[in-house]
Amino acid sequence: MEINKVLDAKGLSCPMPIVRTKKAMDTLESGQILEVQVTDKGALADLTAWTAAAGHTLLDHKEEADVLTFYIKKS
Repeated sequence: MEINKVLDAKGLSCPMPIVRTKKAMDTLESGQILEVQVTDKGALADLTAWTAAAGHTLLDHKEEADVLTFYIKKS
């Protein structure tokens, strides 16, 4: 998977990871992939719901060492 942009939102709490993700997605072209790194556990539900509501595709997510990483493809 080719990552086009990485967003480091570690240490931020809701709603900032969503706000920063939206701003980062606005800079991408359709079909490009954003990697989002967060430490806020609420982001699992928040980013999943936001991605669907915005019409983007959540390709994958993983958790390693208390960091959640999401891979979102812009619609």
